[in-house]
Amino acid sequence: MKKLYLATLLFVFFATHAQAPSGYYSTATGSGYTLKTQLYNIIKGHTDQGYSGLWTTYATSDRDHQNENDNTIFDLYSENQNGTDPYNYTLTTNQCGTYAVEGDCYNREHVIPQSTFNSAAPMVSDAHFIPPTDGKVNGLRSSFPHGNVATASTTTRNGSKLGTSAVSGYTGTVFEPAAAFKGDIARMYFYFATRYENTIAGYPYAMFNGTSNQVFTTAFLNLLLSWHANDPVSSREIERNNAIYARQGNRNPFIDNPSYVNAIWGGTTGGGTTDTTAPSTPTSLTSTAKTTTSVTLAWNASTDNVGVTGYNVYVNGVLRTTVTTLSTVVSSLTAATSYTFTVRARDAVGNLSATSNALNVVTNSNSTSTELMFSEYIEGSSNNKALEIANKTSAAINLSAYSIKRQTNGAGAWSTGLALSGTISSGGKYTIVNSLMASSCYATSSANLSTSATEMTFNGNDAVGLFKNGVLIDIIGTFNGGSTNFAADQTLRRKTTVTAPSTTFNKATQWDVFALDTCSNLGSRTTKNKKTASSNIAEPLVVYPNPSHGTFYINNAAKLYNVEIYSILGQKIYSAQNRTQSEIAVPNISKGTYIIQIDLENENFTQKIIID
Repeated sequence: MKKLYLATLLFVFFATHAQAPSGYYSTATGSGYTLKTQLYNIIKGHTDQGYSGLWTTYATSDRDHQNENDNTIFDLYSENQNGTDPYNYTLTTNQCGTYAVEGDCYNREHVIPQSTFNSAAPMVSDAHFIPPTDGKVNGLRSSFPHGNVATASTTTRNGSKLGTSAVSGYTGTVFEPAAAFKGDIARMYFYFATRYENTIAGYPYAMFNGTSNQVFTTAFLNLLLSWHANDPVSSREIERNNAIYARQGNRNPFIDNPSYVNAIWGGTTGGGTTDTTAPSTPTSLTSTAKTTTSVTLAWNASTDNVGVTGYNVYVNGVLRTTVTTLSTVVSSLTAATSYTFTVRARDAVGNLSATSNALNVVTNSNSTSTELMFSEYIEGSSNNKALEIANKTSAAINLSAYSIKRQTNGAGAWSTGLALSGTISSGGKYTIVNSLMASSCYATSSANLSTSATEMTFNGNDAVGLFKNGVLIDIIGTFNGGSTNFAADQTLRRKTTVTAPSTTFNKATQWDVFALDTCSNLGSRTTKNKKTASSNIAEPLVVYPNPSHGTFYINNAAKLYNVEIYSILGQKIYSAQNRTQSEIAVPNISKGTYIIQIDLENENFTQKIIID
């Protein structure tokens, strides 16, 4: 089904990589068939990767990164936009092969049949009009034209149909794809008509009229124009276009600029009058609801000289979906993550409005915690003693009911208690340090509370408790545990998997252990200086080798860091916390371009990496 902070960097990255390179269409200045020839001269002469090379191209061009987002083969003839896919294909594993029924295997579907051009190169291996599809449905479609079906003789499992023609003037059999992919297929036809302008007049096919300019019969042209208008360019097509460009060196101009279609062929017939007036800008984009994984958007309507046909919704600058309503739910988001949303109106010929106001929304946290907890403990040399309390709940918490107590040498009663004050925001941290703590370990002025109270003179065998209204809610060490040290000369940090306090101390399952006087991670780290790969930090962080095969290294000098890796669509595909190893290995990562983000010593480092 149809279903993306790295807000600043990813916005720039996506905005510059989800379209053609600057100047690619600089010579496409005409209109009508002159424009078509100009586009032909831009996209001709592409690199032919060969017929077998299509299998390699599909590894990056036709993977499901938008709907189920499960990295299976994206098949126009089996993908179900309104429910669960009837079957899925794994790259290479399910490659045809022989087939008997739907779901057996996938092969290569020539949208314009091979018989039209006698299987000649480079047409026979041009991925722009040869997507992977189910073998059985590919065979069912055979060499029949694409068109609207009047009476279906066969209906496939995703709603595609084979049957009698509803296309004016054509009485033969046609194949009608699912509505969600009619625009995709129409733009493949327009690409073929342009890329092979120099030879297409000699190609016999029921949809063609024997010319090199209009190319299509008027009835089939009108059909393709309507499919193009009613099913606008999707983020999947953009990703596919980029991937094929990386392999072949040419692009489908009608995905990059959908308005070229009507600039060439007009509204109904070739060379007609072109509507160049864009709709007005959508206004008052707001969020009306949000969850951990979704945001509901609403906006005010645009106007157009002919009519608004839909609205493009963008997430972090990337086209996410197109809707015909004035609201939508953007789903499959990540909890507690900032996203930037914008909307643009479009009309029937593909003119786009200016961008709406940018709306920044942070999704809800998925934390199930309902109480404060200890998150760090430092029992260092001399007076290097510190505690950190974390608020992993969804609301701010007033500390007036809370106190810290200590038991000395594992015996006796709890101390009177160190009362706390102030408020911890949701996701915030509160640090308490011994007032004589060495500045080389941690600056006491940075703490929320610096004190000489007895509770902050603990040793490695002194249990420390967090109390609420006099009741123990969390503990470090074992009450009445005796004089045996449980954490002498150590720093303890709560494991990220622990989201709630516990009155039973289990060092192995609840805590990560660090060496004496490890203080670098103490305190709130919600405000950071954002730096990129070009930042002038003392020792620039380097990710190498780049490109790699999924295993690479950083020069972190054994310093603690967190790492996250995102796909170019903003999906988090890997994360690890509190690492010191220089090697980062990401198993089973697909070839492509990714964004790596590393947090090291309160600095944020972001870089593009390539997996080959």
